Amino acid sequence: MGIFSRTRDIIAANVTDLLDKAEDPAKMIRMIILEMEETLVEVRASAARTIADQKEMRRSITKLEGLKDSWTEKAELALSKGREDLAKAALVEKQKAADLADQLAQEIAVLDEALQASEADINKLQGKLREARARQNSIVARMESAHNRAKMREMYAGTKIDEAFSRFDLMERRVDLAEGRAEAAGFGAAPKTLEEEIAELRSSDKIEAELAALKAKAQGNSGQEG
Repeated sequence: MGIFSRTRDIIAANVTDLLDKAEDPAKMIRMIILEMEETLVEVRASAARTIADQKEMRRSITKLEGLKDSWTEKAELALSKGREDLAKAALVEKQKAADLADQLAQEIAVLDEALQASEADINKLQGKLREARARQNSIVARMESAHNRAKMREMYAGTKIDEAFSRFDLMERRVDLAEGRAEAAGFGAAPKTLEEEIAELRSSDKIEAELAALKAKAQGNSGQEG
């Protein structure tokens, strides 16, 4: 069962109201567009058949016009031969052809009105279809936006963020421990022994003596240059 009874219902339909009442607007708009497209195809096919019928009728009228002329010639011939009875019969056939041609012309006029109505309906259907497709694009964009917002809310409100920050906390804790071990390595260092302190003094004396020798050498070189 379709949403519309067809062309008239589609033209009169308020797409916004239909979508506002729908439980699933995305599904509803797809159904609306599908039915509009099918109806548009049907109306165009009907118009095409009407145009074909008119062409056939016009060909028939052309043939009937030729037939009328033929019966006129026959009536004239019969009358010239003194056969008034045959002339009358020929004129009767001519009138039948004329009446049929007039009837076809009237039918063509009726079909012209139907074609004009079909053209107007097609234009209105195309306008409704454009409106529906625009609404579909809007609905799709809104649904994608809502989906993305929901994912963001889930991300921030869910456990993933908490787990990430927990990992950061754990890494910071490990860094703190490494730094603590480095600092603690210098705590409680063993005091120097007497031998170590004397050795340092001797080393210091040697350095001082070498430094003094270097100074003396430098002064001697300076004096010789002078």
